[in-house]
Amino acid sequence: MQRLPRHLLSALGTMCILAASATGFAAPAAADLRLCNKTDDQVGVAVGYKNAESWISEGWWNLPGQSCEVLLEGPLSARYYYLYALDYVQGGEWSGSAFMCTREKEFTITGIEDCLARGFERTGFVEIDTGEQVSWTVHLTEQSRSGMGGK
Repeated sequence: MQRLPRHLLSALGTMCILAASATGFAAPAAADLRLCNKTDDQVGVAVGYKNAESWISEGWWNLPGQSCEVLLEGPLSARYYYLYALDYVQGGEWSGSAFMCTREKEFTITGIEDCLARGFERTGFVEIDTGEQVSWTVHLTEQSRSGMGGK
């Protein structure tokens, strides 16, 4: 899969994704991929990644506003992870152009090809570059009025 430019974040003009390493400055944290919903709205989140054999997409984590959740437990094994989120209250989304398979109900899907033919939805995920850290936290935020991050 091709790496995506950072400017491909889409959030209906109102939201953006910010990512920051979870290591280094605070007390040691567990090595995980975490997501913090810094908005006031409940969001649904899906994650995609490549394991040793194939691409995997998983969802849905439902996060209330102002909360955090571990998406993948343990030390991260890849540099790039992919996220898709949608705001259940305002209808916005955090999306990109790395397409993976999803469905409306809870899922774990192997492979990113032929999503529609296999009975799934084809959804655009945002690429997260962890810089090969073993732990990473992604922050979902409403886009600031200065236009930072979103398209």
